[in-house]
Amino acid sequence: MICGGGTGGHIYPALAVAAELREMGLTAGELLWVGTRGEIEETLLPRAGIRLETIAGGAIAGVPWRVRMVNATKLAWSLGVSARLIAAFRPDVLFMTGGYVNVPVALVGWLRRLPIAIYLPDIEPGRAIKSLSRLARKVACTAEASRAYFPAEKVVITGYPVRPELRAATHLSREEALATFDLAPGRPTLFVFGGSRGARSINRALMAALPELLGQAQVIHVSGTLDWPEVEKQATALPEALRATYRPYPYLHEEMGPAFRSADLVLARAGASMLGECPAFGLPAVLVPYPYAWRYQKVNADYLAERGAAVRLDDELLAERLRPTVLDLLHDEERLARMAAAARALDVPGSATRLARLLMALGRGRVDG
Repeated sequence: MICGGGTGGHIYPALAVAAELREMGLTAGELLWVGTRGEIEETLLPRAGIRLETIAGGAIAGVPWRVRMVNATKLAWSLGVSARLIAAFRPDVLFMTGGYVNVPVALVGWLRRLPIAIYLPDIEPGRAIKSLSRLARKVACTAEASRAYFPAEKVVITGYPVRPELRAATHLSREEALATFDLAPGRPTLFVFGGSRGARSINRALMAALPELLGQAQVIHVSGTLDWPEVEKQATALPEALRATYRPYPYLHEEMGPAFRSADLVLARAGASMLGECPAFGLPAVLVPYPYAWRYQKVNADYLAERGAAVRLDDELLAERLRPTVLDLLHDEERLARMAAAARALDVPGSATRLARLLMALGRGRVDG
């Protein structure tokens, strides 16, 4: 039983592990995903061919007290739903990647003495993962820097499990990738996205700088669905010569891999996926931590920046600094090459395989906890 949801950062790593479990022989009927009602997993899981059950829940930290009380009530109610799902499915192991949906499922699983494995995609755990780690047999982490947050005997360093379709795109030639978007080689390419929900401050800062950026580069821009009407309207207002090198989309699925492979530079939030996906493609990044996401995106951005693979640009400086930061990097080929090499050095192939083997061993009772 896989449990995680709410954001792509909780879902995509687990999808990579689920794909590896299928390669190891598990059938679709032997995998069940528990997510949150009304969230992005209701779109992504059917595409992956994995059965999804949803429970009610929501954040109980960092929200107004009325919302906190409502969500706490939902989570309490979901204990009964989780118990029924576990009793019906009878999982051998629970695998969790984060989000408040984990809480009721983990509590019921722990009471039933089921082995629990947690994967921490970020460098620093949030409150839910930190609390639930006490119930887990093993906590798999993306990087060594996360060891400080958990008992040593529980920690396994696996690296970030990049989705197989993204990993496959690393083998495309740059020309093949650019052709996916009808873009030509020989011109710097910027890939901009804000995560599964989009990022309004990035979208608006980019649109303000777009005329000057498009005079010197070509841009692939994933806005997210919330801002798409605004982005589409501004895109149609661009002069025809600039529209020729601008590719806006509300969302990308299969084309995400070619978008990464097309790029010379990424501009994005500092979600956990940046710890795996940019290294897989050897891509330099300008990372803009979401200012309301506690500390973890800043920690992710600093981790990559300190290792020379990224530049951190804080959200409040976007309007002023986006254009010069991006253009300075795109015009500095030597610095981009150093950043690309630093990113590539952080890549950990085989992460999904290591996690899948850990889950299989836990399910068979071959891992002590």
